[in-house]
Amino acid sequence: MGQDLVSRLRADIVSHIFMPEAKLKFADLTKRYDVGIGTLREALSQLVSEGFVTLEAGKGFKVAQVSREELIEVTDHFVDLEKRAIADAIAHGDDDWESHIVAAHHRLSIIENLPWAQRMERHGEWVQRHREFHESLVAACQGRWLFRLRSMMFDQLDRYRFLSKMSLDGQGKKKFEEHRLIMQAVLDRDVAKATEMIEEHIRGTTEAGLKVL
Repeated sequence: MGQDLVSRLRADIVSHIFMPEAKLKFADLTKRYDVGIGTLREALSQLVSEGFVTLEAGKGFKVAQVSREELIEVTDHFVDLEKRAIADAIAHGDDDWESHIVAAHHRLSIIENLPWAQRMERHGEWVQRHREFHESLVAACQGRWLFRLRSMMFDQLDRYRFLSKMSLDGQGKKKFEEHRLIMQAVLDRDVAKATEMIEEHIRGTTEAGLKVL
């Protein structure tokens, strides 16, 4: 229950069901998630350590703020870590790794090929499948801390990715095609092309988010 609650809370913060700097009231959250105060406090405390929630003495928990400065900094860290992780995964990946990439992309494309309104209705599913696709690209990375650190940065960027969804629909189709091309470059074991494309992909999403902030 504890980790499931953390995942649900994180997903609701990422999807801006709880807006940045919104107060997270125990009375409302215990009803929404049907959990006790102790379990809720533990989950919120974990999200504080992850940077999604803040805790102020006498004021309680609230959703962490977003800012242009943080988005730029997190993006720079994530780009560096993701490029290194992909290069390492390409060097060590086997046939099973490749098969998982193809499968993850197929699941993601099912939602990405839907009309705009239907895609937004299934945004929660898209968030999870998008995460699974990007994790599949680096799954063969041998550096445990490298993988862990890139995952932390990926989580932080999730909140900002939703901001890019508020921009014009044209951004979507471009990003979906980028997913396919990144997958192909990784399967071709083309480190230079794959790392160049993943950086362009990440920074493009950041630019869309900066326009909204």
